[in-house]
Amino acid sequence: MAHAALDGIKVLDLSRVLAGPWCTQILADLGADVIKVERPGVGDDTRGWGPPFLKDADGNDTDQATYFTACNRNKRSVTIDMATTEGQALLKQMAAQSDIVVENFKTGGLRQYGLDHESLRAADPRLVYCSITGFGHDGPYAERAGYDLMIQAMTGMMSITGRPDDAPGGGPLRVGVALTDIFTGVYASTAILAALQVRQRTGCGQHIDMALLDVGMAILANQASAFLNTGVAPQRQGNSHPSLAPYQDFYTKDGSMLLAIGNNGQFARFCEAAGHAGWVGDERFATNSSRVRHREALVAQMEAVTRTRTTAEWVALLEDKAVPCGPINDIAQAFDDAQVKARGLAVPLARDAGDGIARIVGVASPLRLAATPPVLRHAPPSLGQHTDEVLAALGVEASRIAALRSAGVI
Repeated sequence: MAHAALDGIKVLDLSRVLAGPWCTQILADLGADVIKVERPGVGDDTRGWGPPFLKDADGNDTDQATYFTACNRNKRSVTIDMATTEGQALLKQMAAQSDIVVENFKTGGLRQYGLDHESLRAADPRLVYCSITGFGHDGPYAERAGYDLMIQAMTGMMSITGRPDDAPGGGPLRVGVALTDIFTGVYASTAILAALQVRQRTGCGQHIDMALLDVGMAILANQASAFLNTGVAPQRQGNSHPSLAPYQDFYTKDGSMLLAIGNNGQFARFCEAAGHAGWVGDERFATNSSRVRHREALVAQMEAVTRTRTTAEWVALLEDKAVPCGPINDIAQAFDDAQVKARGLAVPLARDAGDGIARIVGVASPLRLAATPPVLRHAPPSLGQHTDEVLAALGVEASRIAALRSAGVI
């Protein structure tokens, strides 16, 4: 491989927390040179979002949270105070040498520093500028700050996550990760790649307005489509599926397993393997639609059978019959899974930042391009690890760098 997919593309990353950094990490994994700008002495908020914290070579906690490492590998960190005139000048110089700027300040928040889209694009019409906000740049909520949990609540995601109100433990729940932030980062990287392709044709960059609210509504997917075309709002129903049955968790002899039966053929093969081929001939269970209507009766009969074998026994019985079945792992069990190991999904990266942290382990990029695969070059950086290196490449002399550091600009 001579070049990574985005080799030669330069990104100025003015984002922090998760949505923006997730986007720029995708670009970095694909080979872009991403320069992450952080506040001197403080850095990205997530550097302090612990516990848990990274451990040093002796196994002791450091003051660096693991959260930051989830979305900041392959980047170079510089510390610049954008509230200072000198800092703004440095950032404008960096932007002038960049293909892409990504920021997630509130609407209009960067205008006072001359780092907003209009100001930077006036100097470079080829610039692709991606803004990530909670609610977008127009509408009555444009000035509001937005956070993943708030968006999950507002969009209805929490109304379809969790057990029904009348079930034990019922009530609205958030998804176990900041799903809206992550999807916003993925959508943002897709939009940026599209804008680069347009620039290739036209020579012009453009502004990308990404909103967590928009993404939160979009990823409601089939649940949104169901409401928009029937007028009936979907409700929480635990691990079962509104349109498929049996498609949920089942108790086994030693715990629980997950069955994801999506068609009549899979159901027939399950019934045969389970010793209950007669269920296929029962008119209540003959088609998916009828199984959904008679879900309660079906699940009761099935669970009496699933409790007779262990989870591992069910997986072994069904794996060669094309019936989707698997364990319900915790994260430790997931990383210990044979397929996860075979795919190399836990990736250690060495770090030599002089802070006692020898390596950081992350999750491999899922983007498996055959000719230009992602390359994990750098561990998530320490705060300001590359400031001198980046400024020197800008042509800033060592004496000037020392003066800027003494003045608190960097």
